[in-house]
Amino acid sequence: MNTIPLIFNERQINRTVIGGRVQPSEVTMDVSVVLLNSNGSHFRMQTLETLSKCGFASIISIEPDSGNFNIEEISRRLPSVKFIIPLEKVTDGDMINIGMSEVQSSYVLVLRNSLHISALVLQPRLAEHLTVKGNYCIVPRLLDSSQNALPVQFSPSAHRGHFKIIPSAVVTDGVQTLYPFDYVGLYNRMKFIQLGGFDYTITSPYYQNLDLALRSWLWGEETTLSTTFLLSYDESVPIEDMTADLTYLHFYLKNLLPRVRFDRGVIPDASFMTFLVHSSCGFFESRKQFRDAQRWVNTNKFRFHTDIQHLIENWVPDK
Repeated sequence: MNTIPLIFNERQINRTVIGGRVQPSEVTMDVSVVLLNSNGSHFRMQTLETLSKCGFASIISIEPDSGNFNIEEISRRLPSVKFIIPLEKVTDGDMINIGMSEVQSSYVLVLRNSLHISALVLQPRLAEHLTVKGNYCIVPRLLDSSQNALPVQFSPSAHRGHFKIIPSAVVTDGVQTLYPFDYVGLYNRMKFIQLGGFDYTITSPYYQNLDLALRSWLWGEETTLSTTFLLSYDESVPIEDMTADLTYLHFYLKNLLPRVRFDRGVIPDASFMTFLVHSSCGFFESRKQFRDAQRWVNTNKFRFHTDIQHLIENWVPDK
């Protein structure tokens, strides 16, 4: 298993870039869009045309599967849209990291092509209202294709010594949430980069998303929900796969083992036996991974504002 990355975009991904050399004609907000495309869509052109008229600073369309439509043709019709085609296998987090590195705006709206995207997806006044506090991430209310509310508020908890997450579809404006469902949200780009972005060594979409989100809380940042920011899915809602694969160990080491002592983060040596119980990779590999995580925490020790125990104890679900 790869070592934990220390910096943003530590993994450099080979990719093809098409278009995006023309600036959008009418920029009305300091927000860019990163559109994640997971499959072919008959509405791709319509979606990109709509986004092009919304006043975004730039539009990045990530295309891991580009065989379903003619990118060159769309690029000629929409020269301000930048298409990025990864030339190797990538995770959702990899795609967002790429998008963040391609734009210069203060905030980045991460969307998926499975969402219904209209001209009202994010208006300038709403963008200004959502970003005025400078929060790391602002999460929208989400509806399924039948307009039923989805759980978007996630609260950390503990049950019999195990970390648990409590979901809720009932929210109030400005309420805290642990992470953005399906990666969808409005991110502060500079804070995203300072947090290191998504960890490419964690290949589970659920734990990769949760890793960065939980790290942001442990490092003093905040993710909140907005009831005036509303999106809905055109297609089926993705099911979060919480199965713990081997890369889950990085999530566990980076987020659940560190403790804050004397205003700094540390993984105590005594925690190794606790980790060994959770690990399935043998004593020597477990010790290697544990030492690697200790070095990572030590490098970032002054970034830690709290640890998982105190985060759970101090969490206010209706704040």
